[in-house]
Amino acid sequence: MTMKDRPSWDKYFMRITEDVSLRATCVKRKVGAIIVKNNRIISTGYNGAPKGFEHCSSVGCLRKKMNVPSGERHELCRGLHAEQNAIVQAAVHGDQIDGGTLYCNYQPCVICVKMMINAGIKRLVFSGNYPDELAGKMLRESNISITKIAE
Repeated sequence: MTMKDRPSWDKYFMRITEDVSLRATCVKRKVGAIIVKNNRIISTGYNGAPKGFEHCSSVGCLRKKMNVPSGERHELCRGLHAEQNAIVQAAVHGDQIDGGTLYCNYQPCVICVKMMINAGIKRLVFSGNYPDELAGKMLRESNISITKIAE
């Protein structure tokens, strides 16, 4: 491998995010997130039901049954989003994420954006779009630096 073939830090962490998403149990969308500081992975998360609960892939999806469009009615979902799980895992283990970068394979929803702002995330790197206009607006209003990587 030459230095030319070596991925940038952003591409490297985005590849890891894709691997994390393989653990997701959501029936609608597989999402992975990692939080990084100083090029070190602090925390990972993927979307799925809370620990100890049956997975959505086992019990089904209420939002899917009700034909709720993507990006709407998050309160009907039994699962946590990947970004939420990454933030929660850092808290559970006492890891500082203030000033960190969150990598995610989709743009976060508005709930996750609000959590990222209050958790002190300073940079977001993502690849896929997500239909949540308020999330995009709040990201632009925040002090979070945003980098979109081509899918």
